[in-house]
Amino acid sequence: MSYRIGLGYDVHQLAFGETLWLGGIVIPHDKGLVAHSDGDVLLHAICDALLGAAKLRDLGFHFPDTVAQYRAIDSKILLLNTYQLILNKGFRLVNLDATVSAQRPRLSAFIPQMEAAIAKVLQVDSDLINIKATTTEKLGFEGREEGISAQAIVLIERIS
Repeated sequence: MSYRIGLGYDVHQLAFGETLWLGGIVIPHDKGLVAHSDGDVLLHAICDALLGAAKLRDLGFHFPDTVAQYRAIDSKILLLNTYQLILNKGFRLVNLDATVSAQRPRLSAFIPQMEAAIAKVLQVDSDLINIKATTTEKLGFEGREEGISAQAIVLIERIS
């Protein structure tokens, strides 16, 4: 078996009047993420981790924010298209571990829904998907509630 590891990271600014999408679901909050797409930092980090593991560059290369068709796109579509690139290159997901960093809102109650939404898009068992949430103890841009960041790491294997 041939295994590869990929790491992804994304960050977006929080603002009033925007919708907060995380892990493919809407999270009730007074602010949302500002972005060309729906701003789902968790799915964007997962996409970058998958692309990196397969040596397929990054999310912006495949889905540039200068292209109108990606304006306000549902990031679940980006994740689906990214995973198709991975499958086309002969790989599949072994597991995914990710962390969302946000002072507010508290995310622990939404983690099972996020894991289920991601597993559904990738057509894998939700046992392969692990999402964690943390605060930065009021430090940095996340702690000041100016933005949210996410990191993801994936293990993929060559399909024999």
